[in-house]
Amino acid sequence: VVLSTFVTKKIMKKYIVFIVALFLVSSTNLFAQNRTLKQVMELQMPKTADDDFCGTRGAGVCWNPITKKYYAAFCGNTDFPMAVFTPAGKRISGDSLTTMEDIRGIWFNPSINRIMANCYSEIGWINYELNSAGIPTTNYYKFTGMNQPNEQSAGSYYSLLKSVVFRDGNQVVLYQSSADAAEVKESVQIHWGRKKSQGAGEDDEDVSESYNSNVVATNIKNAEFGFLNTANRQIELYNYNEGYLQQTLKLPESAPLESSFNFAYSNGIYWLFDIANRKWIGYK
Repeated sequence: VVLSTFVTKKIMKKYIVFIVALFLVSSTNLFAQNRTLKQVMELQMPKTADDDFCGTRGAGVCWNPITKKYYAAFCGNTDFPMAVFTPAGKRISGDSLTTMEDIRGIWFNPSINRIMANCYSEIGWINYELNSAGIPTTNYYKFTGMNQPNEQSAGSYYSLLKSVVFRDGNQVVLYQSSADAAEVKESVQIHWGRKKSQGAGEDDEDVSESYNSNVVATNIKNAEFGFLNTANRQIELYNYNEGYLQQTLKLPESAPLESSFNFAYSNGIYWLFDIANRKWIGYK
């Protein structure tokens, strides 16, 4: 009887440990699915709102793992500012550095180790050439023409599929570049605010108005596409395979929210541009 009681207690102890461990794992996964982001850094852009060709809307922020620097830029004019920052957020480029072209989205392409950007309408895509200090000195055209869904589209690089992604209404469109153009590889229908268990919604077109016009490529497995929900003050991650909601990341009340541009992702950080104070704010 004593032996039997001992064995029973030992088995029960194992079950309790297993149940506690399962609870902790489940709680961790739940926290990872829905959490609040915290501000981790700032990138102060050059010039003031009173300067000529100062720019208003942010095109994006990209991280160059080779130079170990951040590159941030305005969209809208060839003379608008571009800036280069250290990993700590210190600007090392001068006030005279510009985007050199009327860009919309900016990213680092690890396949060719170049910073690239897509431009307004039919201008095309460009590559930036850097000097030994990692500062852009010139650019050349990868190709010209409308290699994007619409004239204002801003691209983001999805490295796992070597594709540039754009938002086009309720879809994410993936483009892959060849020698002289970019071609549509495929598109993914996004089910706004809905998990797979809920199924597709019938009002996606109406709901989509609550989201920033940009899509960011996170390269996070099963949560590859990120959207800024300005109505609910959160960033939502959707999967590439089916376009369903996977994670919800709440933003602080102080986070600046815009309906177009001013939203990026790089180096594991979500970036929002504060137009009034001319700075990119990073959240993680």
